[in-house]
Amino acid sequence: MTHTHAHPGHHHHPHDDADLAEILDLDGAVFGPMLDRIIEWVHGQVSAGTRRIVDLGAGTGTGTVALARRFPTAEITAVDASPVMLDRLGEVAHEDGLSDRVRTVAADLDESWPPVGQVDLAWAALSLHHVADPDRVLRDVHAALVPGGAFAAVEMDALPRVLPDDIGLGRPGLETRCHQASAQSHEFDVHPNWRAQLEAAGFTPVEQRTFDAADDPAPSGLAQYARATLHRYRTGLSDMLSAEDLGVLDRLLDIDGPDSVLHRDDLAADARRTVWVAHHP
Repeated sequence: MTHTHAHPGHHHHPHDDADLAEILDLDGAVFGPMLDRIIEWVHGQVSAGTRRIVDLGAGTGTGTVALARRFPTAEITAVDASPVMLDRLGEVAHEDGLSDRVRTVAADLDESWPPVGQVDLAWAALSLHHVADPDRVLRDVHAALVPGGAFAAVEMDALPRVLPDDIGLGRPGLETRCHQASAQSHEFDVHPNWRAQLEAAGFTPVEQRTFDAADDPAPSGLAQYARATLHRYRTGLSDMLSAEDLGVLDRLLDIDGPDSVLHRDDLAADARRTVWVAHHP
């Protein structure tokens, strides 16, 4: 597995969820500044009276907490199919003093719409493309929104990059080959442009914007994120990569070795995410 985000519509083995939760937390630390910029833009697109928010496919709660901070008077319902994710989210909300404004709901969006009531803003970050029937989910979102409410969908345009093309080990392009293997194995699913489906579900107007992590300062925790990501490539794509590439990954992952990714000074957080804000007329 090379996804760095949660699957809202399917249950996972608890061990897999615990592993994914670590990646999600690291992703939140590395790309937090981009998330804040996204939420700031969304905040400017929605009603000043936004008081009830639902986070669909909330994962470990990076988006939930960021939304709670930018909408300080809003109550937020975080929905995910994984109890492991929701337990972690509850702990984070408690640590941040948000327990009185954040509640969790365990629900599989592929089975039915969760009992969240009417909301002013629905948020789905890196999750919409995972549901089996997105058109049905979009209709459900539309029905759950109050008139004048909005839905914000965030998608990852490609897997994030952390390594330069030539790392001085093996053939150049290691990370590119890992991304290609991920696509071939369907471990990374390309999302559609949601505009037409949002409009078909009754949303209008639909605003769209792309954000780039390269616009942010160098993040903390990047080396740990890079190591966790490369570890998932090593374990999830071992039958699709060459022996040479697997050997290079082993050298990068060896904490005590001279080539450990934790010791590199040429890492960079390179990621692009597209955001749609769709309005309930």
